Amino acid sequence: MTAPNQMMNNKSQPTIATVYRDIISRLSPSLGDGESRAAARVIMEDVRGATPTDLVVNGDRTVEPPTLGRIYDIVARIISGEPVQYAVGSARFYGIDFTVTPDVLIPRPETEGLVDMIVSQWSGRDDLRVLDCGTGSGCIAIALARNLPFSAIDAIDISNAALKVAEENSRRLKTSVGFYRRDILKLTPPDAPLYDIIVSNPPYIARDEAAAMDDRVLGYEPADALFVPDDNPLIFYRAISAYAVKALKAGGRLYFEINPRFRDAMTAMLADDGFTDIDTRRDYLGRYRFVSASKPAI
Repeated sequence: MTAPNQMMNNKSQPTIATVYRDIISRLSPSLGDGESRAAARVIMEDVRGATPTDLVVNGDRTVEPPTLGRIYDIVARIISGEPVQYAVGSARFYGIDFTVTPDVLIPRPETEGLVDMIVSQWSGRDDLRVLDCGTGSGCIAIALARNLPFSAIDAIDISNAALKVAEENSRRLKTSVGFYRRDILKLTPPDAPLYDIIVSNPPYIARDEAAAMDDRVLGYEPADALFVPDDNPLIFYRAISAYAVKALKAGGRLYFEINPRFRDAMTAMLADDGFTDIDTRRDYLGRYRFVSASKPAI
């Protein structure tokens, strides 16, 4: 394994291929082979601009010393335990690259299924109003704005720091989303129904599940966006459901990402609140991860 400073001091500059292989070799002890290869691809594309195709057909192209320094700074941060997405500063979600910082959760691939549900059920409409509760990086709201292009989309979060990240993403990606600071637990119902769709991926991990979680999650991602009390795991769902009863238009639909552990409690809660056509769906790993329900048409 060649030291980074040796690479930068070599008379012949290191190539894309040699740097890529070196990253994998450095990250494999902590990430394993598969994840280290994925991380190396992300780093090379984000920092050097080397696409997966470049890694194969343009591997002999050189990597300049300033770029090499940035690459190995990121590698060192990952080795120290920082998640790849925070070290790089971006995460891909629904085919879109989002800026992420430790002020927001890293978008998960399973959450793409929540966006898929909405897009597949509502595409073709040009008059939708959508609310995303607990927007974080803005990934759900912005993905919906890109795929339901004529929708009016609002997004709320209690964290000013998270809203700053979301607003930056929306500006950079040229979407029109309204971001507002609101406390989900203190939402005031509107005087008249506003929305066709309300969607949320709120905190849902019980504290007693923390022991089984990865240290990279526990040590870096915002705890307030992850955890709920063991004795009240549906606290955010209850608040959003109660709000949706008043805020959804007749025939509108509520969408949640959920903890599979609380699937039955979620469907019972929605039924108690008067929602119908309750539908639970699995994520790509086969776990019940999503639930949606309709406000009855009058």
